Amino acid sequence: MRGAFSVDRGQALPQTNRGAADFMAKVWFLPAGNTLAAYLSGEIDHHAAQALRREIDAQVDAHLPEQLALDFSGVTFMDSSGVGLILGRGRYIASLGGSLTVQNPPAQIRKMLDLARIHYV
Repeated sequence: MRGAFSVDRGQALPQTNRGAADFMAKVWFLPAGNTLAAYLSGEIDHHAAQALRREIDAQVDAHLPEQLALDFSGVTFMDSSGVGLILGRGRYIASLGGSLTVQNPPAQIRKMLDLARIHYV
């Protein structure tokens, strides 16, 4: 498990009271018109990506949006499973006649998206 740190006057201090739930990926949704915004947070690894896929697909099925916006502003870690999550959701929404937008990825995630040639705003 990756360690968590807080910074106090330039010195990294380990946080020992954080549990696994603090790192779990979460998603909440905001439907607006023909757009469904999904706000992701936490760490996206293999296990989290599977759960997020199920949640996002269920909301897409319920709302049938023309545009699915995945907002990554709250994501603190993402491995290649997150890239797969994005590509799979893009294919799924396209099969329904819609499109996908990736928004607000943090710097470390932008690097991975650039390598995978995934466009973001």
